[in-house]
Amino acid sequence: MSLTQKERVDELKTQWKRLWQERVDDKVRAEGVANNDYSSLFVDKGTIIHATRDFKALNFEEILKQHQIANSDRYISPNPQVGGWTKFINKNITSPRRRNSKRVLLYCDEKKVKQQPKKGGRGWLHR
Repeated sequence: MSLTQKERVDELKTQWKRLWQERVDDKVRAEGVANNDYSSLFVDKGTIIHATRDFKALNFEEILKQHQIANSDRYISPNPQVGGWTKFINKNITSPRRRNSKRVLLYCDEKKVKQQPKKGGRGWLHR
């Protein structure tokens, strides 16, 4: 059962990618329009799929729920605002002690010796 669900999700993902790659961008109205019919995504030809104002964007997770796929969040990558693997590692695996280790605290940059300013710091005199 899960194998058929995975196949269905892969098929939907390929159509989802094709939808966004083949869209027509209307620069005058600032919106993206579907170029073909995508019946499995519930999108018809000419449907606005991306706009700048007063628009409810398409959501792949909602499409999976309409297809009655169990555990639909398992097939979708997390929202960037929520965070991904890097944020998880930094918060949970890497300890705060590690970030403020003795080696990091003892390290100091070599101070550069400043050169004497030209004309005693007054700048160039133009006459």
